[in-house]
Amino acid sequence: MNRCLLSEFKPIAWKCAFVKRYIFNDLGRILFLKIQEGCVSMIGEFAAFGAAICWTVSAVLYREAVLHTKPISANIMRCVYTSLILVASLAVIGRLQVLASLSAHAVVLAAASGIIGLGLGDTLYMVSLKLIGVARAVPIACTYPLFTLLLAVFLQGETITVQVVVGAIAIVFGIWLLTREGEKMEKGLQKKNLFKGVVLASVTAVVWAISITMTDMAVTLPETGTLDSALAVNTLRVSAVAIFLLASAPLSDKQFSFLKMPKRTVATLVSGGVVALALGWFFLAYSFLHIPEAQAVPISSTSPLFATVAGVVLLHEPVTAKNVAGSIIIVLGIFLLFII
Repeated sequence: MNRCLLSEFKPIAWKCAFVKRYIFNDLGRILFLKIQEGCVSMIGEFAAFGAAICWTVSAVLYREAVLHTKPISANIMRCVYTSLILVASLAVIGRLQVLASLSAHAVVLAAASGIIGLGLGDTLYMVSLKLIGVARAVPIACTYPLFTLLLAVFLQGETITVQVVVGAIAIVFGIWLLTREGEKMEKGLQKKNLFKGVVLASVTAVVWAISITMTDMAVTLPETGTLDSALAVNTLRVSAVAIFLLASAPLSDKQFSFLKMPKRTVATLVSGGVVALALGWFFLAYSFLHIPEAQAVPISSTSPLFATVAGVVLLHEPVTAKNVAGSIIIVLGIFLLFII
């Protein structure tokens, strides 16, 4: 009796083992491959998202650093060390010859872009971070896509669509919300700092737009349409501004404060420089190889949302509901600018 039952049970057990081993394992393997395929196909989106994270992290690091030194001194130290790291990185990966092979046109555009965007723009950005904090300065400075688009309208004759107008209005409204004072905002000096910081962050956005337009012109030349060339252009940008800032230090930093900076502050600035100027720009350039600019720029411009959270959680900045709404509206406005 028991043997009969056992003999009948064996085929059933074998069939269950077959189902478990082959069918479920195959389904799991197929599911894994589908997920892997989806991740690979979205590599451009992930890269652009990585750029947004990098720029948020760097903003927090810059904010911490400029509380202990002057913004111009901070920018000098950041650019000098970051340029050395970028050049060394090119040498390590065997791409230093790409830097030497850039055309004169690309060199001029890259150098001018670096001096304008990283020299002037980032110095103003650091001042605004010091005055109004990460949660306000980052969203306002990140409105540069609006000015980039306006430059394209005037320089390249691009048409202004309804969504561009709506996006521009949303961005302006978002900035207005960010300038609203909270109940805890003190009068006098803080109110003056708020106005000054907002103006400087807005000017930063305009300067960045000019710089990015020049960078785009440099990396879209026939001889610079590769990732290696994009990395070389970025290295040249940072190196050019480092040389410029060092040469102008007797005028801009007469006391040479950047040479007297505490080691911890230097480490914070260099970390921010590597995260923003090396990793951040690499991720953005890499995303351009896989997805259109119209997708990459809006995704990379989500950093205001992360900046608002970082400002509250990490830096304990006073942020109101209006400030949060302003950051969200600015990001939505940027998305509208790039709807095709």
